[in-house]
Amino acid sequence: MDQFTTKILEREGVIILSLNGVLDAHTTGKLEEVFEKLISEHKYKFVVDFSNLRYISSAGLGVFMAYVETMRENGGDIKFAAMKENVYNVFDLLGFPVLYEFYDNVEKAEAKYREN
Repeated sequence: MDQFTTKILEREGVIILSLNGVLDAHTTGKLEEVFEKLISEHKYKFVVDFSNLRYISSAGLGVFMAYVETMRENGGDIKFAAMKENVYNVFDLLGFPVLYEFYDNVEKAEAKYREN
């Protein structure tokens, strides 16, 4: 089984959540735990850094679908940044670009929160 890790950084009220490895049915629980913990701390503005994520399955995509409504209901969102082409293709295939904002890098995604 491939390794999956997360790294959390907070800057000016925005959580930068960096994903590393493979996000699939075997590893989604780790990401769910991170979201649950941060939501319990009333954190709702997320930028997810995909630069070190090698693969995502539909189960991995489901985690984002499960939490985005909570984020948006509380004045936040989940913005995606720095995706490799193979990872973006999975999101694109399932219609996610209509539902989420995608950015070339973390800084651009973070800046979007500051515009409002």
